Amino acid sequence: MSTTPDVPYRLEFSVEVPGTPEQVWHAVATATGMSAWFLPTEMEEREGGALHFTMGPEMGSDGHVTAWEPPRRIVYEEDWAALMGKDPDALSPMTSEFVVEARSGGTCVVRVTTSGFGRGEAWEQEFWDDMGPQWMPFFDNLRLYLTHFPGQEVTQLEVSACHPVGADVLWSALHDALGLGDEGERVEVRGATGVVERVGERTTLIRLVAPVPGMLSVYAYGEVGGAATAGVRAYLFSAAAADYVRREEPAWLAVLQGLSVPG
Repeated sequence: MSTTPDVPYRLEFSVEVPGTPEQVWHAVATATGMSAWFLPTEMEEREGGALHFTMGPEMGSDGHVTAWEPPRRIVYEEDWAALMGKDPDALSPMTSEFVVEARSGGTCVVRVTTSGFGRGEAWEQEFWDDMGPQWMPFFDNLRLYLTHFPGQEVTQLEVSACHPVGADVLWSALHDALGLGDEGERVEVRGATGVVERVGERTTLIRLVAPVPGMLSVYAYGEVGGAATAGVRAYLFSAAAADYVRREEPAWLAVLQGLSVPG
């Protein structure tokens, strides 16, 4: 086994989104923008600035900005060793680069490259294999945010619950309980109305219209130790959003915890 992290890992993809380079830059390179489609983000918006993504109760990823070139390019590093509970010296930092390229017709292409070096252990490959499918749905959120809510500040609602079943079984139960439809269908989910924008593998993205405008991501993933997680994450854009979250969060948690799954 090598003593220095020299096994390369890399993830690359691009997404076309509406907006000017300045609008897209705001979405991918500021704390306000990233929180509106990704995870709750704290960022010192400059080269060398500290960065923190909140991933759940007492969970998060720390890093710092290594390149800051508005409105075109941001690069940041995260300590993925710490994130996985490993020795920081065992791995290089994980580096993510976002490049914004203007296109004709009022759109931009965002090119994303994430890379790092490890020691070739099995869990490392699993981490990188899982990251692609976990990242991609967020970029549907980005497209939807820039289409309907550009520049707006978000209020997030996020709840999840674990069940001792496989992810596919849990997703089926969640999908049926909420009455999630096909792409393009108008749906009502727990009193909120919206349109299904995307259906993926164990995930559905809904653009909410009422009572609070925004986006609702419903998902299931797993399995760790034979258990899977069902979750909802809402990005809400309204002065009434905070009151809505206070009222709805406990009810959503009850729905997720009370899912009827084969035991």
